[in-house]
Amino acid sequence: MNKVVYNFSAGPSVLPKQATREAADAIINYAGTGIGILEMSHRSKPIESMVAETDSLLRELMQIPDNYDIVFLGGGASLQFCMVPMNILDSSASADYTDTGVWASKALKEAKQFGTVNVVSSSKQDVYSHIPKTFEQTPGATYLHITSNNTIYGTQWKKFPKANTYLVADMSSDILSRKFDISDFGLIYAGAQKNMSCAGVTVAIIRKDILGKVNRTIPTMLNYKTHIEEKSMFNTPPVFPIFVMNRTLSWLKQIGGVDAMEALNNKKSGLLYEAIDSSKLFRGPAAVEDRSAMNVTFVLNKEAVAADKVEALEKEFLASCKENGLEQLKGHRSVGGFRASIYNAMPIEGVEALVKELQAFEKKVLG
Repeated sequence: MNKVVYNFSAGPSVLPKQATREAADAIINYAGTGIGILEMSHRSKPIESMVAETDSLLRELMQIPDNYDIVFLGGGASLQFCMVPMNILDSSASADYTDTGVWASKALKEAKQFGTVNVVSSSKQDVYSHIPKTFEQTPGATYLHITSNNTIYGTQWKKFPKANTYLVADMSSDILSRKFDISDFGLIYAGAQKNMSCAGVTVAIIRKDILGKVNRTIPTMLNYKTHIEEKSMFNTPPVFPIFVMNRTLSWLKQIGGVDAMEALNNKKSGLLYEAIDSSKLFRGPAAVEDRSAMNVTFVLNKEAVAADKVEALEKEFLASCKENGLEQLKGHRSVGGFRASIYNAMPIEGVEALVKELQAFEKKVLG
């Protein structure tokens, strides 16, 4: 295929070409061993060294101090929805949760099985189109949980709230996209298949002092301490996704780290939002102050086209995008419209190509 293709999928999503080439080579022959990485024991020295290096790269890029542990787990962020409260929310205690989207809602639903959950803010009644930023925390709540970026609705916490105790965050879709002070957080978890790696590995970053304070018996595999003590090697970890993460983190370091990435992400999202805001055919449903730099949602402006033409025009636009190498732009089934996921590895050329497509399609439809 000679055509350049830009992958706007919300996840699994675009990866740096450098990382995918290195991963492909490692499948055949890892680190000059003559053995492919998919065939190697996780307890071999090359793999143990690679996992330790991945930990070190993540610490460097995110400025994670020594009083935090990092573990590489399976099960996705969805497993963390129960693993987090199981480990840190005692049955006699409570935790505050913010409800800003589907994944935030799923997280709080799971937490209710382990302690009292206080839903301190929600934008569900407004189809999660904004981030409720003014709310009262519950006195004595163990932690405040947020979902830092909402992939389906295209909203993002631009400034993290200050917790009475500490923050817990699902950062699956915007980790490593911007700088922040990790000392405000007791625990951060992230499925890796959007900004860090391919699907199959989840990262949990845990402040040492928050564990060991619940009275329940925690199953061995669901206990963070199990994986911390064994340096993510208690059982066979997702070795290949960890290697892809290693190469992705190395790429990020080479291009200037999180500072450089944040500047590029702001430039990419700025270009696309400017095109949407200046359009008569398209509009963005998310509140302007809460717009995500990772997932840009937009719909057809129903004031510009007849209601009975919307569905046909949506299909026509997506077909035109596909013809021009712009893939995976259909919005989530729950909200419709379109969604451009412009994670770290999406080059600015991809955003520029999408802007050009938006403008061309508008001219075709409206003249």
